Amino acid sequence: MIRVAVTGALGRMGSGIVRSVLAQDDMELVAAIEAPGKEGAGRDVGELLGVGKCGVALSTADKLREVLIESKPEVLIDFTTAKACVATAKVAASLGINLVIGTTGFDEEEKQEIVRAVEENRVAAVISPNMATGVNVFFKIAEQLARVLKDYDVEVIEVHHRYKKDAPSGTALRVGELIAQARGLSLEECARYSRGKGVVGERSSGEIGFHAVRAGDIVGEHTVIFAGEGERIELVHRAHSRQAFVEGAIRAARFVAEAERGRVYSTFDVLGI
Repeated sequence: MIRVAVTGALGRMGSGIVRSVLAQDDMELVAAIEAPGKEGAGRDVGELLGVGKCGVALSTADKLREVLIESKPEVLIDFTTAKACVATAKVAASLGINLVIGTTGFDEEEKQEIVRAVEENRVAAVISPNMATGVNVFFKIAEQLARVLKDYDVEVIEVHHRYKKDAPSGTALRVGELIAQARGLSLEECARYSRGKGVVGERSSGEIGFHAVRAGDIVGEHTVIFAGEGERIELVHRAHSRQAFVEGAIRAARFVAEAERGRVYSTFDVLGI
């Protein structure tokens, strides 16, 4: 049995992951953690989520180290916020706990802090802005198109629910990064975020445009446009529910529990693509 801890356990993603872990034959939920002061702390997390008593009380992040030492998880799954995730990853890694991180919104320094924690403490981690199988196939197709359609204009449009805090989405940035790399560039060289207002000038050659829409309860949609003279290709991924992301996180937890330690993996590694 893979012993699993989940942070952000009552959140939009965390709650789905908790439910899914409880349903697996080869996994045991040993810790469910939320932000300090969260209502429900101390109560059975299964009851809080309406799936029945599971024997795991909701804990809070101010007692993270003590909870992890006591519960002894092999894998910690984190879908929270960038700042919280960095702190959690450092504590978990220092205790030899492998990581599955689907949190987005990290700056470069935060990313490197997590990588250092993984490498220095010899744990394994899967870090991905989107763990859904279809999205990762979407990434690979976009990468291949970028190699073939080298002179085509590229625009990335992403649409999410009104509560999403970071923009562009981590998925949008990742697909942009892969397209830039396929063209021998870094994303910093060619990214353009929206276009402001008024006379902003012509589109520059080689740029990758990003546009973020926030509305209602939209789970997530990503469109990449490759536009040339007289034609265009639109590559689209639509998430119908968060379950695709949940299933990806569960798959990543199984992978990381057996993976070589001291390394950071992507969902490409998990899927073998």
